[in-house]
Amino acid sequence: MVLTLNGRSLTVEALTATATDVTRRIRLAPQAVAAMKRSRALVEEWLKNDEVIYGVTTGFGEFANVRIPFDKIETLQRNLIVSHAAGAGDPLPHEVVRAMMILRINALAKGFSGIRPSTVQFIVSFFNAGLIPVVPSQGSVGSSGDLVQLSHMVLTMMGHGRIYDSRTGRTAPAARLLASRKLKPLRLSAKEGLALINGTQMMTAFAALIIHEAQQLAKLADIACAMSVEALKGTDKAFDPRIHALRPYVGQQHAARNLLRLMKGSEIRESHRHGDDRVQDAYSLRCAPQVHGASRDALAYVADKVAIEINSANDNPLIFPDEKEHLEGGNFHGQPMALAMDFASIALSELANISERRTERMVNGALSRLPRFLTRNGGLNSGLMIAQYTAASLVSENKVLAHPASVDSIPTSANQEDHNSMGSIAAQKCWRILHNAQTVLAIEMMTAAQGIDFHAPLACGKGTGTAYRLIRSVIPHLDEDRILHDDISAAHRLLKDGTILTKVEKAVGLLH
Repeated sequence: MVLTLNGRSLTVEALTATATDVTRRIRLAPQAVAAMKRSRALVEEWLKNDEVIYGVTTGFGEFANVRIPFDKIETLQRNLIVSHAAGAGDPLPHEVVRAMMILRINALAKGFSGIRPSTVQFIVSFFNAGLIPVVPSQGSVGSSGDLVQLSHMVLTMMGHGRIYDSRTGRTAPAARLLASRKLKPLRLSAKEGLALINGTQMMTAFAALIIHEAQQLAKLADIACAMSVEALKGTDKAFDPRIHALRPYVGQQHAARNLLRLMKGSEIRESHRHGDDRVQDAYSLRCAPQVHGASRDALAYVADKVAIEINSANDNPLIFPDEKEHLEGGNFHGQPMALAMDFASIALSELANISERRTERMVNGALSRLPRFLTRNGGLNSGLMIAQYTAASLVSENKVLAHPASVDSIPTSANQEDHNSMGSIAAQKCWRILHNAQTVLAIEMMTAAQGIDFHAPLACGKGTGTAYRLIRSVIPHLDEDRILHDDISAAHRLLKDGTILTKVEKAVGLLH
């Protein structure tokens, strides 16, 4: 499949599909090439007229007042990339780097950056050749965009650094891999270095991949919760739409509807509809629509901001061909993504937080009315005792990671850049929180399946029953202690690869 980039219509779904599948290809839309030609022609005209343009005929940052001679302009662009490739830390995940390349191409395709179409086409060819730059993860302060990571990305296209070859699964020196694909190292002309690295593409790549998975995780949280309600013989009265109509948050209403739909037809629920001495359930069950719903609404906000950012021009200066103007501004500032990622971190942390509380309730014999730690031969066996420890550990880690990065700022470039977003840090923290939350929910599903076993022969609802059978297809009932890491990994794979959500929605219809 080929993704066409025009700077206006990229979706999170298309970006994620292409970034995570190395067999997919990209191309430039004809209208994007035409738009880039127009802005580039204007840059060439200004160069002939010896006009002063930031980053084109001047230095960068604090050196913006230093005039650069015409015969040094190409050297200026090369030096920009080399000097700014100052990253540290482990390499970024491959899918993040691929998303970065797509996003940078899409921003340039809008036609306001003054770059040559041939330079952008080189990046397209590089991407389609299955080459992935090795990019250090640390060094961005989130304004002037993700300068460090984008510099490392471009550096490999110039024949320096290292590249991962998706065809062989190995990394090698950039010059060697470029030659193997018959690609001549990229040479940058006026404005191009700045156009390639002055943007929010690393934090936005993380943000897009995160929100794609996070919105699926919100549905999975409802599935996990519904299974726990079944295991704990909870009531579905708290999910009655009449309650939620009186407090009409969209996310809350959607979560309540999902829970009712998932439990519909449950024999377990019907078995204690009458004669149960419990009046109402604990908050982690009864208030699930309110908690899950708030996180859903937060993620909807994040999705809206990401949809804007992935189709934005965010470098500086921007070129306006119709008016024949160049305007120096701050679209590179990562604050919109920084705030969004901090918000997503909190929302995802809360989905994990309430999930762990349900897991604890199921293994706690004093609360669950089930065998302690869900094992019949307790003492000799520990059952699922330590699975809850792991969930508690990840939830506690998330609480630390959820501290907002965007409230911090350290000035750079001799105080010329005196407020920075730290959006890159917010995004990478959120990436860890997302993965922790996925594991916490996998543990809850695994635990709920064990609890449900003790209600046999009573069956679950249509949706919860589907999820239960999927778990049991890869994780047998825990009769005697075994290595729980393997069970957690198996449950996580079902959650992560989309199997559970796909099969459950096939059984009950699309969840909200």
